Amino acid sequence: MKTSELRQKFLKFFESKGHTIVRSSSLVPHDDPTLLFTNAGMNQFKDVFLGFDKRPYSRATTAQKCVRAGGKHNDLENVGYTARHHTFFEMMGNFSFGDYFKRDAIHFAWEFLTSPEWLNIPKEKLLATVYAEDDEAYNIWLNEIGMPAERIVRIGDNKGAKYASDNFWQMGDTGPCGPCSEIFYDHGEEIWGGIPGSPEEDGDRWIEIWNCVFMQFNRDEQGNMNPLPKPSVDTGMGLERMAAVMQHVHSNYEIDLFQDLLKAVARETGAPFSMDEPSLKVIADHIRSCSFLIADGVMPSNEGRGYVLRRIIRRAVRHGYKLGQKQAFFYKLVPDLVKAMGDAYPELKEKQTQIMEALRAEESRFGETLEKGMGLFNQVLNGMKFLKLESLLPQDGAGKPLTLKTADGVEFTAASRAAPGKKQIVIRPQVSGSLNEGVYIDLQAALETAHIPDAEKPFAEALNAYLMDNIANSKLVIGGEHIFKLYDTYGFPYDLTADMARELGIDLDEEGFNREMEAQRARARAAQNFKANAQLDYTGADTEFTGYEKRSQDTKIIALYKGSEAVDELQAGEAGVVVLEQTPFYAESGGQVGDVGFIFAGENRFRVEDTQKIKAAVHGQFGAVVSGRLKVGDAVSAEIDNDIRDSIMRNHSVTHLMHKALRDVLGTHVEQKGSLQNAELTRFDISHPQGISAEEIAEVERRVNAAIIANVPVKVETMSIEDAQKSGAMMLFGEKYGDFVRVITMGDYSTELCGGTHVARTGDIGFFKIISEGGIAAGIRRVEAITGLAALAWAQNQESLMKNIIAEVKAQTEKDVLAKIQANAANAKAVEKELAKAKAELAVHVGAKLLDNAKDLGAAKLVAAQIEADAAALREIVTDLTGKSDNAVILLAAVNDGKVSLCAGVSKALTGKVKAGDLVKFAAEQVGGKGGGRPDLAQAGGTDAAKLPEMLGSVEGWVNSKLS
Repeated sequence: MKTSELRQKFLKFFESKGHTIVRSSSLVPHDDPTLLFTNAGMNQFKDVFLGFDKRPYSRATTAQKCVRAGGKHNDLENVGYTARHHTFFEMMGNFSFGDYFKRDAIHFAWEFLTSPEWLNIPKEKLLATVYAEDDEAYNIWLNEIGMPAERIVRIGDNKGAKYASDNFWQMGDTGPCGPCSEIFYDHGEEIWGGIPGSPEEDGDRWIEIWNCVFMQFNRDEQGNMNPLPKPSVDTGMGLERMAAVMQHVHSNYEIDLFQDLLKAVARETGAPFSMDEPSLKVIADHIRSCSFLIADGVMPSNEGRGYVLRRIIRRAVRHGYKLGQKQAFFYKLVPDLVKAMGDAYPELKEKQTQIMEALRAEESRFGETLEKGMGLFNQVLNGMKFLKLESLLPQDGAGKPLTLKTADGVEFTAASRAAPGKKQIVIRPQVSGSLNEGVYIDLQAALETAHIPDAEKPFAEALNAYLMDNIANSKLVIGGEHIFKLYDTYGFPYDLTADMARELGIDLDEEGFNREMEAQRARARAAQNFKANAQLDYTGADTEFTGYEKRSQDTKIIALYKGSEAVDELQAGEAGVVVLEQTPFYAESGGQVGDVGFIFAGENRFRVEDTQKIKAAVHGQFGAVVSGRLKVGDAVSAEIDNDIRDSIMRNHSVTHLMHKALRDVLGTHVEQKGSLQNAELTRFDISHPQGISAEEIAEVERRVNAAIIANVPVKVETMSIEDAQKSGAMMLFGEKYGDFVRVITMGDYSTELCGGTHVARTGDIGFFKIISEGGIAAGIRRVEAITGLAALAWAQNQESLMKNIIAEVKAQTEKDVLAKIQANAANAKAVEKELAKAKAELAVHVGAKLLDNAKDLGAAKLVAAQIEADAAALREIVTDLTGKSDNAVILLAAVNDGKVSLCAGVSKALTGKVKAGDLVKFAAEQVGGKGGGRPDLAQAGGTDAAKLPEMLGSVEGWVNSKLS
């Protein structure tokens, strides 16, 4: 039974039992920022089980795509080396939301698995487990299903605490929970392993294929198990595992779906197809997770989900490199995956081009550093092996030598010997019963068997085998500084280096790596220009922020700082920080800059130049006393600059509209990666693999301006995080949200969580214009835009510029400008062509004079001179001269903008003795440069023009040495 057929059978079976077939949710759980990836079938129904959501059905069935890589649920390091670990898998599920419970769930499972109409698995091949205290489930299996008692296993609290059991499911420390009943399949007595709960349970003989979770209780904070009013069921069946059962194979990689992908991997890497090659399996697995993640909007980046994707891609590329494929190949597997799974998951077909482009870009990016990184890894490894082998070999004549055998059975002894400047190994083969005369092998060469004579290779290979056995038993450790360099310089994620080390039986100094990472973070923190608030020692009350409703506030000073020291007063001219009891000044947060303005105490005035948080809920107003003085305890009036606040609000509100428009136009893979909103502009960084086209920018502008013209109210609500999730508000993964959040809604255009200040209606934003777009990092684009009066000023500047251009090119109207510019460009091109022709004629003339004055060396005529010409002209002259003479050796030099250009040429009849590439290299090295080329023509550059006369004078001697 093919995997695709099994998937359909499952869904059809449960549809026949009254279940609604629900499409797989995205791998990116947009409504749950606490979850990295969708990793179980129940994820999309979490709110239904918790009572936050109600669906029009009480029974559901799904084929859910899942990823387990990164975070708590991470199978990455095991993929390729076991029969069943995957980064991507499909979980088939059936769910009851307060409808049926244990009896029906168990009967449904049994019928689907064993009925001749469905899977027809022999009943004697199956075994069930139940929670030790779940007599209800046990009796259903025993009395209704007819499972023999010896094949019903009770599993108790085997994880150290009450209800901590493989057979008791809990969503968290509190909330819905309940016992499980699992079904296991027997792969046969020829495979090692025992039944669940036995000492051999970790073997591969008995494999879990089905899990029924019975949500029966609600656990409160005191640990009490209170029965749920509507018990529910969450069932899972791993599609790949069940396909292996139905196709009578042991490993998931042997099923039809993987066999097709494995063959495609072999085709694209050029590696022979073998089920014993882990690298083929790694790549076949990883193309699934990578493609599905990109289809669901994740793009490679250096944080969050994007970084997990980057790690998986780079792991696959490294395994391709290990198989011998040094060119980009991974993206070429996407069509094979689409063929295998595109019918079940149409998003793969729809986004095939986008997936391939994203993979190709990331693969090319990593390919630039992969070989160098592998070189460093091998260099470190060889250094460790050198020291280890040196320590294993006794000194020749000072101890008993090692006795080893080659692969052909030749016995020999090995000992170390110090030689001038190097270490050697003394090899004494035993032939005809006695040790022969010693063979000396360089110790370093012995580790690199490709660089030693064939006669010595069997001994070096035997030494390497002995060394690797010893390493496996004693464990070498790669230092944290080397792991960090691979990560920081060559883009090797830690787990990729760990993967390579594990293949060789080598450990990693993870603590050392973490120390290096922390040191880098500390350097980054130190390099940042933190404001003085980082050093303020404040222990007072929190600030009451009134700036959402008010632009001014009568309040009281509760603290003053001069530098980092608390003071009682600030005098005129002194800079410092003011902390107020209540404040209308918004503190920089979420990309929005802090407010500016003034604080008044009668005639005393403090200019606020910035507002920052000095504690999580304490605002510090940074600035200077303009007149008078301020004291702690003074009653003051705080007033923000209204014009600047209004501009900031316009730019912040439009950012929400722009975010939504960018996702609509470019795709849902677009995620916010950073932002800044000040009075001048909004700067918005997004995940996107390529430049945004002019047409896409125009469409984003059209959509945003349409929302502005609609002039819808901007609604601000404070609600629980659960209600915010249900409202569909945009939530950013990795952000920490409290129990209550602020939701900003702009009609049907945008709904986001945000703590910033906003306009009352979208029409208040005014005109919107994107002024720049560009890349700032791999897969990250930066968009800058302006609004209101700034956008008007931009438009007026553009109009003025156009008028100046019209006048400059002498056009009649705007419509004529392009034609005029094109005509002027054509004229300029014609002039350049004439100038080039004149230069060429002059070069020929100059060249003829040079050849007339050539130095006669007997076998050759030498021209070595400095002339005035650019690099292109030098080449033309040299080519012309060598074409006119059968025995010319030419070296011409020129200096342009302080840089030396060199060109050498040799008549073809002389290239057997004198080569232009050698000549230009000889010359370039003397003027601080390098270069090379063909035997008859070569070019180079240099930086030291002062050395030209000396260099030109040395050419004759060099040429004579070649001619003799």
